[in-house]
Amino acid sequence: MSLRTAVIAAAATIIGSLFLAFFLTQQITNGLFQSRFNQVQAEANHALQQTRQVFENAATADEDSTTSLVADTLRQLTTDETAFARDFLLVPLDEDDDLYVGSMSSGGATEQLITDDLAQQVSSGSGIYYQSISLPDAGSTQPGLAFGTQVVLPPGGYYALYFIYDLSDVQATIDYLMNVLLVAGVGLLVMNIGIALWVTRSVGKPIQQAAQTAEWLSSGDLSVRMDVKRTDEIGSLSESFNKMADNIQDQITQLADLSQIQQRFVSDVSHELRTPLTTVRMASEVLYESRNELDPVLRRSTELMHHQVERFQALLADLLEISRFDAGAAEVSLEKTDLLHLVADVALTAQPLADETDTQLSIIAKGDSFTAEVDSRRIERILRNLVNNAIEHGESQPVDVILEGDDTSVSIVVRDHGMGMTEAHLEHVFDRFWRADPARTRTTGGSGLGLAIAVEDTRLHNGSIDAWGKSSQGSAFRVTLPRISGTVVSGSAPLQLPPEYDRAKRVAPRDVDVVDPEDTTSQSAVFNRITEQHLYQPRDEQL
Repeated sequence: MSLRTAVIAAAATIIGSLFLAFFLTQQITNGLFQSRFNQVQAEANHALQQTRQVFENAATADEDSTTSLVADTLRQLTTDETAFARDFLLVPLDEDDDLYVGSMSSGGATEQLITDDLAQQVSSGSGIYYQSISLPDAGSTQPGLAFGTQVVLPPGGYYALYFIYDLSDVQATIDYLMNVLLVAGVGLLVMNIGIALWVTRSVGKPIQQAAQTAEWLSSGDLSVRMDVKRTDEIGSLSESFNKMADNIQDQITQLADLSQIQQRFVSDVSHELRTPLTTVRMASEVLYESRNELDPVLRRSTELMHHQVERFQALLADLLEISRFDAGAAEVSLEKTDLLHLVADVALTAQPLADETDTQLSIIAKGDSFTAEVDSRRIERILRNLVNNAIEHGESQPVDVILEGDDTSVSIVVRDHGMGMTEAHLEHVFDRFWRADPARTRTTGGSGLGLAIAVEDTRLHNGSIDAWGKSSQGSAFRVTLPRISGTVVSGSAPLQLPPEYDRAKRVAPRDVDVVDPEDTTSQSAVFNRITEQHLYQPRDEQL
């Protein structure tokens, strides 16, 4: 800011000085020249008229006396101490052998100094004429004035008489004034730059201190404050800033205390509920296993209790996981994992739900390398949540899981073609306990914490999770993970949102061939560990 202010001040000073110098130069030059011109013109007119009268009244009749008269008269004019310095030039207008007097001059006056216009005016008229001329001066020129008129000398010859005035003293005065203006302009420029820097420093230093203090506050150091050394507006700003920092510190301290109390409460309640919940679950399982021996009303009540206890246990597990994230106690167990293998495992597990909702669940692998160093348990939890949500909200439309990787990262996109999401939904889709439609019946239950946990799991891997959706066009969730642990996903992801893929390359989960990355022979293995009996047994039996 100081440099910018100094540059602006310098530019404004230079521009203002140039305009002022131009105006003053024009006024001073015109004033000095006009004043000297008026004086010289009056003097030249008087001298030329007087000389012309002397020559017209001359009573000389021979060449010697005429020459002596002319020489004495012109010499007297050039040696007059009361007049301005001048030279004369006498030039015959007619080349005639009967002339008594030839060309005469004084100083450095020559016919080359007289312009053609002035010579023509003098030769064709009887008045007194003038013109500005240039006088040579040691390789340069100086301004001058030439006044001329016709005179008649015995025995009746016509001559042009010129008086030449040197205006170099006027030019010297103007040059001196220009030097003074230049020095004054430079001094003004330096002074303005100094003032600008001083003002900028006096105002900018507190602002810079406020910015630095704000950075320290934003980094978590709530004890920093600004020094208040002034009583002006800057001092008021510093005091207001310190009051704001005090209020922020008080508010953050209160919020931190409340957050710790809340986290401790959730953690304590979750832990305390585990023991009674385990007892209730054991009792519900006993009743559930003997439900066939009960009458229909009790059988239905037993089934409802069993399912709700399972949902309660899932909610409790999610709350415990969230409390670990909030306390910063979550850890990851990284190992080199084939994400295609993991996706196929998740899809096979979700296949019964897809069959129940008449949803086509497919996998599309764009490429042949999907290995990354991840915590397979956490990534499986993310994918299971996304796939189940896609099936549940897909309205029996196809659900695709697309994989693609590059040199540094692997992207997995779960794409459905169901009800979709609006812009308002996208802003809150990862919030805790948020649901797009609270009245919507869900077949898989859930705690409302699945996507919030997915965000935290992805953050632990230095990855990213994004969502896309449009009403009636479906939605897509993208998880991008770095291949090597410790690196951060940056730049564009391998897959865009919404993803572009060839639907003809859809593969059912049970038909996915997974290549072991450690197998140099590229031998394929099919997921035979999940049997057809497991895939198609009734849902109640799976529970």
